[in-house]
Amino acid sequence: MRFWMTVTLVAGLASAAAAQELTTPSAPDGPVAPNPAAPADGATGSPAADADLSSLSMQEVIGRQLGAFNARDIDLAWQFASPMIRSLFGTPQNFGTMVNRAYPMVWDNSATRFVATRQSDAVTFQQVMVQDTNGKLHLLEYAMIKTSDGWKIDGVFLLPPPDVGT
Repeated sequence: MRFWMTVTLVAGLASAAAAQELTTPSAPDGPVAPNPAAPADGATGSPAADADLSSLSMQEVIGRQLGAFNARDIDLAWQFASPMIRSLFGTPQNFGTMVNRAYPMVWDNSATRFVATRQSDAVTFQQVMVQDTNGKLHLLEYAMIKTSDGWKIDGVFLLPPPDVGT
C-alpha cells in the first residue's frame, strides 16, 4: 500500500505540475467557505502554543494546513504531513517548495469546501473543493491516515473537474 501511495503521489505531483489550465468544475452544492490564514478559535497556529494537534479532526488538519500555507508558515504545514511525506521531502523547506510549484491552488487558497469522504483500507480520502486566489475552483483529494499523533496528510491528488452538462 505504501509503495502504491508513493507512486501515486509522485504521479499526482507530475500531473498537477503539468495541468496549468483547468476548466472550472461545476459549483459545489453549498457555498465555498472562506479559508482564513489564521487558525480559528483563537489558536495561534504555533504547535507549541496551541492545544495538542493530535486531537484535531481530519477536516481541521486539512484546514489548518491550508491556513498555514496561506500564512507561509511552512513549519506548521509540515506538522500535518505524514511520516511518508516527511521522509520523501526531508525538510519543511523542500516540502513548501513542492507545494508552491505543484499545487499553487493549495499554496494560495482563498476558500474551501469539504465534499465527500471514502475509506480504503487504512486510508481515508477526503475530497476538498479549493478556490484559488483567481476564483478558479479545483477538486482535490486528500489521503489521510490516523497515526498515534493524530490525523496526517499522506498525499494530495488533483482530480479532474466534473463533467458539466449543457
